[in-house]
Amino acid sequence: MAGHEVGVEWNGRRARAWVPDPLSTRDLDLSERTVRATEQAIALARRGSDELPARWEALARLLLRAEGVASSYIEGVTAPLADVAGAELDPTVGEAASWVADNLAVASSAIDHARHGPLEPQTLHDWHRSLMRSAKHLPAHLIGAPRDLQGWIGGTSPLDAALVTPPPEYLDGLLADLVAFVNRTDIDAVTQAAVAHAQFEVIHPYGDGNGRVGRVLVGWILTRRLDLVSPPPVSVRMASDRGGYLAGLTLFRMGEVDNWVRWFAGVVSGAGEATINLIHAVEDLQRRWADRLTGLRADAAAHRVLDLLPQYPVLAANTVADALDVTERAGRSALEELAAHGIVEPFEPGRRDPGRPRRWWLARELTDLVSAWSR
Repeated sequence: MAGHEVGVEWNGRRARAWVPDPLSTRDLDLSERTVRATEQAIALARRGSDELPARWEALARLLLRAEGVASSYIEGVTAPLADVAGAELDPTVGEAASWVADNLAVASSAIDHARHGPLEPQTLHDWHRSLMRSAKHLPAHLIGAPRDLQGWIGGTSPLDAALVTPPPEYLDGLLADLVAFVNRTDIDAVTQAAVAHAQFEVIHPYGDGNGRVGRVLVGWILTRRLDLVSPPPVSVRMASDRGGYLAGLTLFRMGEVDNWVRWFAGVVSGAGEATINLIHAVEDLQRRWADRLTGLRADAAAHRVLDLLPQYPVLAANTVADALDVTERAGRSALEELAAHGIVEPFEPGRRDPGRPRRWWLARELTDLVSAWSR
């Protein structure tokens, strides 16, 4: 076992909580088979990033959106991809969609941060604050701060839980050790991401949102260590093997680092391959869209909007106007032209507050493609 139990009290009764060993004392001696798996994962993650075209921002945003949807799905929150894209423009479209959009915003911020500085405990707290800013079930003092109460996973209390997480007084030391491990450069990136994620989930430092913060941490590590344009969408692969994920975390807690890292390397490899497939599928879709516009004059704004759609699969005339530096009237005309060619269609999200009559448009072929890909 890679840790020890300590006694805790819960409503006058005794329970046993698990405190993981610091990462500085963990044995990371991996088998040759696992080392090969991590090397393959690194190569595929880099290839997926390298496959992004010169104008990569839109596709990178699309990948992150799929990652956010999958990460939220793991937590039991689902929202149509189109509604999520709408929530990025207007957070009133629905609670679930806004919740997923917050996940996307934090993932984007973390990737930017990865390129500019090392990790600090406060970085994790900032991610948590942004992710949980709309949480109504958490007390305000637990948003963006470690929990001050005993936590557990599974069951109704520490008395019948699957795992009783470390008592609050251990959290600062465990997080400091975790951050020191994440900032090391003498461990390969996939092993580092696997171990850091598992340790974070065992620590479970927050009252809620630990899974999402832990998956953002994976993206941060892979981006920083591998110098990626965009990290592979690991949550998409985790969501497809929930049983393997939970079993792997249990093995890690029992000291089976090798098996956990090998499973995680398979996730990263699969995510890298999926990235490549999605990039090619989106590029093929854009070529077919361009073919539909044959005969439209070359300088028409509608042609330029095609490049916007991966970044904004839901958009309004003002979105086009701002992005292309044209008038809102020109933006509306471009969208109507695309609608006439079956590329976009009028869109109304599942829920939308009154008093917001602006018309939105949806590239449904694109959202259907990404939704099918992320299952």
